[in-house]
Amino acid sequence: MQELAKEWKRSGIRVALVPTMGALHAGHLSLIKHARQAVSSSGKVVVSVYVNPIQFAPNEDFSKYPRDLQNDLRLCEETGADVVFSPSDQVMYPYKSEENAPALRESTYVCEGFLSQSMEGVTRPTHFRGVTTVVNKLFNITLPDYAVFGAKDFQQAAIIKRMVRDLNIPVEIITAPIVREADGLALSSRNRYLSPDERTQALCLSQAIALARQNVSQASQDAQSLKADLKAFIEKNPSAQVDYIEFFDPETLAPVAKVQHGVQIALAVFVGKTRLIDNATL
Repeated sequence: MQELAKEWKRSGIRVALVPTMGALHAGHLSLIKHARQAVSSSGKVVVSVYVNPIQFAPNEDFSKYPRDLQNDLRLCEETGADVVFSPSDQVMYPYKSEENAPALRESTYVCEGFLSQSMEGVTRPTHFRGVTTVVNKLFNITLPDYAVFGAKDFQQAAIIKRMVRDLNIPVEIITAPIVREADGLALSSRNRYLSPDERTQALCLSQAIALARQNVSQASQDAQSLKADLKAFIEKNPSAQVDYIEFFDPETLAPVAKVQHGVQIALAVFVGKTRLIDNATL
């Protein structure tokens, strides 16, 4: 992959990367289309398919995360990707398998120390270290001019932009809009974990965002009071349990005390055993 990317670079061909963990759906396909728009027909679109072990905590769903590479390859081809890069763990983290040579094990990570301290970073404290490390590795392997991320992972996209800025990485980050089902549920590979009843209850995330929008449209709101109202609204669903609800500045991710027009909302909710996230600008 890296040799191919270097050959493209020498030929002046622009490259766009779409990093994914596979189990592709319409949201991922929209990212591929944005990547194609960025480089036009003369450029190359690379889709990486890799379930990254170092961004999962021991109690999370790494082992059961959905994997369907053959279907992913078909969708990528149909959507116009040029290359799918689907490495093994041994390729991405070769030293982790060197049980008899502990000194050679992977010991270098990329950590963002400010934007990663809230929301997902509180609930999943090692998550973003794994994300920034693997994305940095993917940038070094595929040498892209552009990389496309989905807005559903709003905090992740902000952290990747900060990493690129702080480390002078010559990649332009494109954030593509959230793709939703007709009833409002944000597309996610984890949606396939939901039972039919849980799938109905999962609408509470987008409904809570709509309720927040409605309240803010009338007047600014106290953040803590609005959080409590939304939590109560969500947890009327018997399978739903709020992990967090946050209101913050979309540029700095700093929390706000007053919720008004232009503030960002992000929330994480367990529906049964499935953890779902969503966000929006109010």
